[in-house]
Amino acid sequence: MKERYIQILGVVLTAAFGVFIAFLYAAEPRSIGDISLKARSTIENVATKGQVVIGTYEVDPAKFGQGVQAFRTDNFIAARDLLEKADPEKRDARTQFYIAYSYYRQGWGRVSNDDALFKRSLETLDRVAMLDPNSRSDDPDLKLRTAAELRNELEEGLRVTADDFNPFRVFNERK
Repeated sequence: MKERYIQILGVVLTAAFGVFIAFLYAAEPRSIGDISLKARSTIENVATKGQVVIGTYEVDPAKFGQGVQAFRTDNFIAARDLLEKADPEKRDARTQFYIAYSYYRQGWGRVSNDDALFKRSLETLDRVAMLDPNSRSDDPDLKLRTAAELRNELEEGLRVTADDFNPFRVFNERK
């Protein structure tokens, strides 16, 4: 072998080892088994960011479908988890609308509402408005179809009014 090839191989191996050390430093794995999990998630994140950069980013349809199915069975925590995995970059207005709606449905109560969940829903709706101000859901099972309708319902739920003390409020239905 020529001396030049040995030098090039040495530089390449040194660079690869440097990248591996940088990955270990950034990922901070706690065990040998954790290295493969961290590597997989790092590769997925890099791939997703690459899709965003080149303009081919799409929501994972399988995870989205599972998330909507969990939403329809009132399993809102699992629905949000699946929907967030379907749209890791938070760039799809439809997915973000379902996430906001799941916060609303989980926080709604016949006697009182969970203000923390309602506020998280409003934060997610801000993202929906930024992504697509005219978004409208085509899901026939949802009673609130637009972000404005859902926002109005959430703001009403956060406001303390005399109607909150009406005993007939327990007969209200969730939207």
